[in-house]
Amino acid sequence: MIKNHCFDAERRLSRRFEPGNLTGFWPYSGMGIPSDDVVLIQNGKNPGEPCVITVNCPDKAGLGCDLCRIILEFGLCIIRGGLQCLILGSNSVTASVTVSLIVVSVLVLVPRVSSFDVSTDGKWCYIVLWVVPHPGLLTVRWESLKIRLLSVCPSFLVSFYFNQQSTCSTLSQVYLLKFCCLDRKGLLHDVTHVLCELELTIQRVKVMTTPDGRVLDLFFVTDGMELLHTKKRQDDTCERLHAVLRESCSNCELQLAGPEYEGRSGVSTLSPAVEELFSSELLDKEICLQALSPDMTKLKKPSVTIDNSLSPAHTLLQIHCVDQKGLIYDIMRTMKDSDIQIAYGRFSSSTRGYRDLDLFIQHTDGKKIVDSEKQSALCSRLKLEMLHPLRVVIASRGPDTELLVANPVELSGKGRPRVFYDVTLALKMLGICIFSAEIGRHSTSDHQWEVYRFLLDESREFPLANNRARNQIVDRVRRTLMWAGEVSIP
Repeated sequence: MIKNHCFDAERRLSRRFEPGNLTGFWPYSGMGIPSDDVVLIQNGKNPGEPCVITVNCPDKAGLGCDLCRIILEFGLCIIRGGLQCLILGSNSVTASVTVSLIVVSVLVLVPRVSSFDVSTDGKWCYIVLWVVPHPGLLTVRWESLKIRLLSVCPSFLVSFYFNQQSTCSTLSQVYLLKFCCLDRKGLLHDVTHVLCELELTIQRVKVMTTPDGRVLDLFFVTDGMELLHTKKRQDDTCERLHAVLRESCSNCELQLAGPEYEGRSGVSTLSPAVEELFSSELLDKEICLQALSPDMTKLKKPSVTIDNSLSPAHTLLQIHCVDQKGLIYDIMRTMKDSDIQIAYGRFSSSTRGYRDLDLFIQHTDGKKIVDSEKQSALCSRLKLEMLHPLRVVIASRGPDTELLVANPVELSGKGRPRVFYDVTLALKMLGICIFSAEIGRHSTSDHQWEVYRFLLDESREFPLANNRARNQIVDRVRRTLMWAGEVSIP
């Protein structure tokens, strides 16, 4: 039934995009789309209803991944949505791309493309996303979100189609935020919360506790607003931190990072046991360092299948998996890094905690995925990313106990948003103090990883020498990272 629906939808779309059929198909035929409408955000009519984000711009490789990363960074969850692309050509217009995260089909509206006079091929995207804040998020900076989404959209100008390769993003400058203050429970999360509200992305961290009970924090950050070079932005940042740290803060400095930033990019030596954290064999075995609670073992049952019999131009990819925080981002990230483009798709909304996805996909060169080894590699990678999008372990480090969290880094070099925020939140709510923390990168044969290391202080409620207490900490951290609503302590 699903296969017939997907095939009929693909055939129906390809007919409707034939030359001459556009006027009757598009309700907005004859209307131009002003540049102010590249990103629109519409609030729900009633409290609790989702907000609708629409993005209307030329396409680019990995656009869906970039948009989903920003939405996740702002603490939002995509509950459903749709995307549609037009391939523009001198002789014909053909439909190519995704459609819906809803149980029923959704007809999305895109601008009239016949008003553009182009002679070279290009792509146009129209994306609709329904989003809700994760529980516990009090405010959403919608105007800032709009600006950030605009920043990853390709140029709105028609000239984009003549020179797509000429557009390249510049790397954000890295700044060093350094302060010293008295230690207390939850301090690191409170600081991280302020940085997230200021749209400062944490790239590296070094946190050290001194014998006299003071903490020296080094945060290497980039600014999503690209304003940290201004004195006003720097002063605002320090004032916000002083408001949280109060009189316990004796020093706060913010400056452009120097050579010390590159020197801190790696992580210190990992033990052989912890090296299993990065194993690609986690699908087939459960390592002792990462025990799952019984109700989380359902994560181990994703289904990924490939069918090439339904479409002459596309490969059908079907996924059945548990719904979790960042799921759409993880899928888009995997597709982007695997050089796979989504040509048409249907994503169901969450039903009893599960999602079903039907995607017509192609290689970026427009060919189907017919090689059996490439099919198997894609299915295995998707299963691994859905089971272990983040790796969490507790291990001994000499006389100390260390919590490690790792996530794969995109080929573009960007890490997963809000990991440091969620881990420090989980530890704060458990009442566990962090003696030291650092963020670095670790490379394996097939991935680069972002690794978060936390040396934990002893806790009366969670004695770190006890295996049961260790498993409880790992379980709580995983839940906070992967489940939107599980942040309170029973």
